[in-house]
Amino acid sequence: MLRGPTKITLDAKGRLAIPTRFRELLTARCDGKMVVTVDRQRCLLIYPTPEWEDVERELARLANIEPIARSMQQMMIGYATDVEQDGHGRILLPRELRDFARLERQAMLLGVGKKFELWDEACWNEKRDAWLGLEFDAAARELLKNFNY
Repeated sequence: MLRGPTKITLDAKGRLAIPTRFRELLTARCDGKMVVTVDRQRCLLIYPTPEWEDVERELARLANIEPIARSMQQMMIGYATDVEQDGHGRILLPRELRDFARLERQAMLLGVGKKFELWDEACWNEKRDAWLGLEFDAAARELLKNFNY
């Protein structure tokens, strides 16, 4: 399970150092091999390769004659890029993906279950602050009424 936030800095080449606490897990799970792709929220999703393969199969099953399904396939599969940790636990993020997510140097890496989300730090802070100020509507309150956290 990948969880927790980590403030990180991308180097000048666009490399991201995977936090030490995740490296052993990723080595055991996927030998340091991952897939990076885009998300609708303008962040990057980083999956251990076996988790990505499950997602990719699900995306491929969608009827590509449906416009939303076709768009998801084009974006998520079309931008999917294989990456591998180097000897220092870093992965190289391609320029196209960094540009998509507006990543410069300061970023937030969030472990969210079976994947990471990688956000530009300023974008993440805006999203977090918006969530903190969110007023839940009736549908959201109904969805969360039995959720204990």
